[in-house]
Amino acid sequence: MNTTERNQNFIDRDKLYGMIEGEAPTKPELKAILSKALALNGLSLEEVAALLRITDHDDIKSIMEVAKIVKEEIYGKRLVLFAPVYTGNVCVNNCVYCAFRRDNKKIVRKVLDMKELEEETRILLRDGHKRVLLICGESPRNNIDYICQAIRTVYGVKEDKHQVKRINVELAPMSVEDFRKLKEEHIGTYVCFQETYDPVLYKEYHPGSSPKSDFENRLLVMDRAMEGGIDDVGLGVLFGLADYRYEILALMEHANHLERAFGCGPHTVSFPRIEPAEGAPLPDHIPHQVSDEDFKKIIAIIRIALPYTGIILSTREDDAMRTELFNYGISQISAGSRTNPGAYSDEAEKSGSQFSLGDHRSLEEVISSMIDSGYIPSFCTGCYRKGRVGHDFMDLAKPGLIKQFCLPNAMFSFKEYLYDFASEETRQKGLSLIQNMMTDIPNSKHKTKVEKELETIDGGERDVFF
Repeated sequence: MNTTERNQNFIDRDKLYGMIEGEAPTKPELKAILSKALALNGLSLEEVAALLRITDHDDIKSIMEVAKIVKEEIYGKRLVLFAPVYTGNVCVNNCVYCAFRRDNKKIVRKVLDMKELEEETRILLRDGHKRVLLICGESPRNNIDYICQAIRTVYGVKEDKHQVKRINVELAPMSVEDFRKLKEEHIGTYVCFQETYDPVLYKEYHPGSSPKSDFENRLLVMDRAMEGGIDDVGLGVLFGLADYRYEILALMEHANHLERAFGCGPHTVSFPRIEPAEGAPLPDHIPHQVSDEDFKKIIAIIRIALPYTGIILSTREDDAMRTELFNYGISQISAGSRTNPGAYSDEAEKSGSQFSLGDHRSLEEVISSMIDSGYIPSFCTGCYRKGRVGHDFMDLAKPGLIKQFCLPNAMFSFKEYLYDFASEETRQKGLSLIQNMMTDIPNSKHKTKVEKELETIDGGERDVFF
């Protein structure tokens, strides 16, 4: 670790824009880059820049096929499921792409009280969720004391024998002191989107003197989070604000910065594209639209460039796109999502949504589709509860060893879901998938242990994990 790098701006705008210019790699050069990726060594900034210059369809397909191999080598054929919980849509910022923007008079504002938040949590537990992402606009009404109380409330809800086992948070930048308070609440990953890494365009999209208009304060929030004791952080870009090639190179710089400064890169990255948002002007004329083919290329490149990092795909994308991208790098997805506060417990809730959804399916419908595609849904929280976080997680993820925990824990949590929540049709094909996936556990001793634990779930045992 190099502590002198902490809290230092690491974005060289001219350098990164310069790197996206030039020729695409030759066939031998592409082959060499992809061979390195198959060794799970990740890629350099220059190698990522070379891949981003590729426009040939067959070459993009080659990248995607390697990404599929890398993804399955690290994570296996499993996908982690979660649900976002919007605690409020009151916001002091004026982001031109977001419905929560301060000047938007078209939406009804709401901040959930603890009783309302408890009811939201109960509904999600009844559906089978175990992992949630708490999100809110930036406002004094959603300060650190409110957030800490909200986390305790969600963790404290019990519905029959079920509880939320993992809370991630997506919150505005805060101080090191507040991050220490957040750490005490046993959160999982702290997520904060940079939105765009272009400091010039950033000013255009975040007008006025609101807190979010400070580019560098947001850029360095992960440094403060890790200094405050947060083990896992999640980076994010909103595609459509700037040239996607620049954004990917900047995100790589961010990951490399965290590795150098703290010895641990991002736990997750998120890549939503701009979607329609009521009362937000920018989605009507997206300045840097990302095509479907480029979006697939983005996911594949990040998977091979940062093989250890979880890639999150939200319900902004439709079900067909989500299903296809399972193959090429995605490892976490939201399902059955609502983006307005109070909407899980009251479907008629009129509080404003942050953006339009592309995938409107229920949790079970998403799970059924995943089974048909040969992917096992996972509600696992074992790593966090066993302390496999931060550096310890990376030590297992980088060489691909985390799969020895991920696949069994996915089987356990999925089997519990099938017995407690699924319809008969989903249950039967899900149990068949679990049985088929036993062949993916090569160690006979380990397989015997997994089989015994699965049998305890048949007998009524719950919350089983390695």
